[in-house]
Amino acid sequence: MLPRTPNKDAPPRPIGARWQVRLFAIMLIALAVAIVWVSNLWLTDRFTERTRSSAELRVALYSNAINSELQRNRVVPLLLSRDPVMVGALNSNDFSATSQRLISFKEEIGAAELRLLDEEGRTVASSDRLQIGEVQRSEAFFIDALRSTDTLFHITELETGAFQFTYSRRIESERQGIGVIVVDVDLRQFEGRWRSPTDAVMITDSEGRIVIATDPRWRAQTVDAALAAQSPAGAFQRALDATNGYFELGRSPDAYLRGEAVMRVDGRIPFRGWRLISFSTYASVRERVNGVLALEIMGFAILLALTFYVLSRRAQSAAGFFRRESEQLRELNARLSREIAERKKMQETLAVAEQSLAQSQKLAALGEMSAAVSHELNQPLAAMKTYLAGAKLLLQRKRPEEAQSSFQRIDDLIERMGAITKQLKSYARKGGDTLLEVDLRDAVSGSLSMMEPQLKRGDIKVVVTLPDHPVKVIADRVRLEQVIINLFRNALDATKSAEQPQIEIMLNAGETATLSLRDNGEGIDNLDDLFEPFYTTKEPGEGVGLGLAISSSIVTELGGTLTARNGQSGGAVFEMQLPMHNSTPRSAKDAEAIKAAE
Repeated sequence: MLPRTPNKDAPPRPIGARWQVRLFAIMLIALAVAIVWVSNLWLTDRFTERTRSSAELRVALYSNAINSELQRNRVVPLLLSRDPVMVGALNSNDFSATSQRLISFKEEIGAAELRLLDEEGRTVASSDRLQIGEVQRSEAFFIDALRSTDTLFHITELETGAFQFTYSRRIESERQGIGVIVVDVDLRQFEGRWRSPTDAVMITDSEGRIVIATDPRWRAQTVDAALAAQSPAGAFQRALDATNGYFELGRSPDAYLRGEAVMRVDGRIPFRGWRLISFSTYASVRERVNGVLALEIMGFAILLALTFYVLSRRAQSAAGFFRRESEQLRELNARLSREIAERKKMQETLAVAEQSLAQSQKLAALGEMSAAVSHELNQPLAAMKTYLAGAKLLLQRKRPEEAQSSFQRIDDLIERMGAITKQLKSYARKGGDTLLEVDLRDAVSGSLSMMEPQLKRGDIKVVVTLPDHPVKVIADRVRLEQVIINLFRNALDATKSAEQPQIEIMLNAGETATLSLRDNGEGIDNLDDLFEPFYTTKEPGEGVGLGLAISSSIVTELGGTLTARNGQSGGAVFEMQLPMHNSTPRSAKDAEAIKAAE
């Protein structure tokens, strides 16, 4: 690439104009920050006062609702104490019609519960029939009502932590108290109505005890105790929550509720010195302020964008200078294109060299494969020795038919030895043999049949679990059986020291065909080097450490994986996963291409 030379025709850089643009942008941003800051303070004050006014109006409405409910229920005991049906029922001890009458009064008046108590404090009639028969002679509302001629109001704390509000009045006959009428007032209905994510309400009696609250945990506490239980740990955190990061300065919140700053508004209920206290969060204030501030910031952003647009128009005057430089860039691009073409040609040559090198490395591995063939031929040779010994014994015992079966198995093993030696030739080729559809169940059964003499001699328990339906994979059955036999021989060697050797084989079919082989041996100490060539834990002369390496290579070429782990209850678990068959047979080269694409 040629070095660029300075262009004498280039326009001079307007240093003063650039500083003017920067100064204007800085002043505009400073003005925007000042306006947003002042607006934040002013709008926060204004919307806070609006929120407080709304809270005061809400407190007045809540107070009127409580007072109306109490006054409406106060006249009910007076009316019922003069009801001739109630008086007659107490005099005659006939309460067959009183409960139904109380139920109709409850539905008409809207009271929580209506109860009629005799002079012994026993509930003889009730709008809730389940309460009939209850004895309440020790309750304050009953004792005080018998001693007074007026309607009395009582607050009773229940075991659940809630409060019961009742009006009670004595029923007289010939100036003698014969019973008490009790009216339960349902004030807890307001707790559900007033419950809100941004507001909390509580009502205190004349002693300062909370009797009604939107948070049930506040009942029976004082206001200060309820707030203290909900306050955050530190003053700094309280201040941060109250300001929400940037709340107005110079104003302190009225209280803290659930770790959040709130606005407190007190109201009076014209009933026995009760007070209603409302707590409102500043969330609505912050949302309104943020809405206005967002509009202001958007306006300044649009103004700033227009400013930069006007300034960008000035840059068009330098378009001629950039056109001249574009010609030089075209020349440079042409040179780069030629260099890129040369590099591509070199890369293609390098790719051919890499393929040749890979084939050379593959041929160099034939030395290792020769040792592998020796390792694999030991398996059928050992089996042939066992079958020959068995056939000799059968011929001695005049059982030629059974000996013929052993000779047939020896013939099958000879064919297998030929198939194993054939792998050296296929490994050296650039192409591959055709892979066919194989039922993995048949491969497992064939492998077990080949290992049958070793199983009988070793007294090993083998548990085989195969599905009822075929498990089809695309593979070479001889190489597949080679993998299974290798895994099986490793399991046999691992269970030599076990008191009751056992091997479990399980085949599952899902998205992939999974063959698991588990033994109860001592497990595997080094899982990282397990599939490396010439790695073995056996004694010298018992193995060269190529079985698992060859098996892993075969499974990988078939598009699957071979893994090993230690079982939770001891022993080793080998797991082979192969893709389920979902297409026509293909060559090994196609399988490698699909695997490389994945």
